[in-house]
Formats: sequence, C-alpha cells, structure tokens
Amino acid sequence: MSIDTARLAEWMDGQGLPGKGEPIEARFLSGGTQNEIYRISRGEHVCAIRIPPPEAPAERDAGILREWRIIEALEGTDVPHTAAVAACTDASVLGRTFYLMGFVDGWSPMDHRGVWPEPFDSDHTLRAGLGYQLAEGIALLSRVDWKAKGLHDLGRPDGYHERQVARWLSFYDHIDGARNLDGMDVATDWLRTHRPLDYVPGLMHGDYQFANVMFQHGGPARLAALVDWEMGTVGDPKLDLGWMLQGWPEDTSDPAVANKGYANMQYMPSREQILTHYAEVSGRQVDDIDYYLILAKWKLAIVLERGFQRAKGDVKLESFGPVVVDTMRSAAELAESTQYAR
Repeated sequence: MSIDTARLAEWMDGQGLPGKGEPIEARFLSGGTQNEIYRISRGEHVCAIRIPPPEAPAERDAGILREWRIIEALEGTDVPHTAAVAACTDASVLGRTFYLMGFVDGWSPMDHRGVWPEPFDSDHTLRAGLGYQLAEGIALLSRVDWKAKGLHDLGRPDGYHERQVARWLSFYDHIDGARNLDGMDVATDWLRTHRPLDYVPGLMHGDYQFANVMFQHGGPARLAALVDWEMGTVGDPKLDLGWMLQGWPEDTSDPAVANKGYANMQYMPSREQILTHYAEVSGRQVDDIDYYLILAKWKLAIVLERGFQRAKGDVKLESFGPVVVDTMRSAAELAESTQYAR
C-alpha cells in the first residue's frame, strides 16, 4: 500500500504533533501480509508508522491496538522500546487502524543475515554481549507491573499452563494435511503431566528472538528496542526465555553453529550463562527451564507445520518441513532425558 501523506498530515495536525504545515515523506521499511512499517519524516520530526495492509484480515485492526497498548504501557519502564507517539482507529484517515512510534536509530540482526556488523563480527567478547542483552530484554520485561500499567485484561494468566496443550493441539488439528510427527505424543504427554504448579504472571513478548529486537550502533552491545508485539500478552514470561533458548546451540564455541540460522551463534554465551544472567536480572528462578524448552520446541514445531502445509511452492515455507520434524523430535528427546520433576 502507499501512505496518503496529505490525510496523515491533516490527522497529525489534529493531534498536535510536531511539524504542522510541513510536508510528510513516507518511506517503506518492512512488512508483509499482516503489517507494514514506514519511516515518516516531517521537518525535523521523524517517527515510524505501523499499519496493516488493505488485504490483511479485519482482526489485525484490533491487533494493532493491542500492540499500541503494550508499547504505551512500556513508557517510563527500563524496557528498551519504541516511544509511543499516537494511535488512530478512524479508518477514514488511512483505511486501517495504525499507530505512530518513535523511530529507532539502530540495527536489526535481520538486516545482516549471518554476518554481525562491526565491531561484533571481529570482537567475540563484544558479540557475546549481544546474547546477554537479548536475555536482559525479556528479564526486564518480566518485571513490568502490568496491573499498574492497565494491562489486566491483556491476557488470561489464570490457568495459563492448563490451557497450553489443549490450545495448540486444537491448532494442530485444524492444519489441513498435518503430518504425524515423530515424538509428538511423547512430548504432549510429558507436558500434560509436568506443568508448573505455580508461576508469577508477567508481560510476555510471545515471539522473542534476535529477529525481533534492535541494537544500538557500535560497541558495547546495547539493546535499543524490543519490536513486533503481535504476540504480546500477559502469561508466563519464562516461556519467552524458553522460546529464545529452544534453538540455542549446546556448544557456542563450535564453528559449525556459525551457519545454522539467520544469526551467527558462534561465541555467544552458553545456555547456562544466559540462564544465570536472566535469573539475576529478572529475579526469577530458572531451575524448571526444561519445561519451557520442551513447550517452546513442541509449540514451534506445530506452528511451523502449518506454514509447511501451506507452502504451495513457497521455498521458505517448504524449508520448514525438516525443521518441524527435527524440532518435535528434539522436544521428545528432552522430555525423555530431563531430570525436571523426577
């Protein structure tokens, strides 16, 4: 889609935002079928707009408002985030609900596919800092007083773990052509019988990984913002940690891990070092991390299976096929070997 800059300017003027009377320049940054992001420049004022494209389902408008509530709630916290500028639900402005957020002067690992920008490519100590900062982002997020921030209705923390298996099995059952995945029964049965008896609810990102953060330019590693809040909710924050670590290499000194994903994981902190740092910053115990790793692997395999079954010649989605099999098998193997709750 293209941004109607005249309509946007009129709306921004009505909101009392900076740059009144000056022309707007909109430059596409990224996006897909669910959301698009544009850099908005107006005089000296620079921000970004996040808006669903015209073809996105109607529920994305509610999703945009949900994201807005989260970034607005992060104002005044120590969680690195984009500033909340303004939101609009009037479809007569740009056709869809949208919000404006502060423009982050930083870099995304997704822009550097497998090669870290300097100084993180050559300085391995500084590179390790990226991993620690990644963990610190969700550790800080887990400490946000979500009730005081008015997010009491964002999720349903009561019974969160009791719902997980049933919810994602239902998701799996509605995948046309879903394969019988080796190890799925083992992991499913284990999750049903080993869910945490108690947990401390908190704000979650929902899809936490290097792909959904931005870093400040230059060293040392400094997280600039957590981004893409489509899956944000109130639940168990340690699932964010499990999601982040489910594919973390066992041996980050092994040269083979350099080319196994979109981020070169060689010289990253070990999983144990990440867990220690998360525990220190968040104040949460991590002795039960295997439960969250198994749940994350199991859930990821199910989510990717839907993508694989919808591939229809899409090379990226077709590549999910073996990943699904390996990830579900990994969940089952950990379920059979873990000492958790034994």
